[in-house]
Amino acid sequence: MNIIDFVKNAGEKIFKPGEARRESAIEKHLAKYGISGIKVEVDGDRATLTGTAADTATREKAVLIAGNIDGISNVEDRIQVLHATPAPVAAAPATTATQPASPASTTAEATGWASRTYTVKSGDSLSKIAKEMYGDASKYPQIFEANKPMLTDPDKIYPGQVLRVPPQQ
Repeated sequence: MNIIDFVKNAGEKIFKPGEARRESAIEKHLAKYGISGIKVEVDGDRATLTGTAADTATREKAVLIAGNIDGISNVEDRIQVLHATPAPVAAAPATTATQPASPASTTAEATGWASRTYTVKSGDSLSKIAKEMYGDASKYPQIFEANKPMLTDPDKIYPGQVLRVPPQQ
């Protein structure tokens, strides 16, 4: 069980005023991005995801899609992966004691994911995030590709949005 934190008042506004079944709204939102087989329970501002995902990338995307919804502050990830994706050999640099983790990022080890996460701050761009996370701004397409279909344009990110940062290739 992993709990991933998000910015509660950032993200897509999918809930209708007075909507009683926020679970079904999130499940429909996941389906909009091609993700099925995930059940959602909502308690206050926490969403709990259960079910199975075909691979690690789908699991990570499901959690980020649910968390990047206005009104959700954290997601409890209980998704089982059918075909675990092995970590690539050329993984992103690990955080060490001499290199403190950015408060806006989460290491893969903390979540049990293959990817790390990054919370967008005001003034960020994908190239700036790639420079911070990989040491090379030209690697921004890796972050963009890892966040499709949630991102449709590399220039359309917003403060508070949580992105997947896959291991460096």
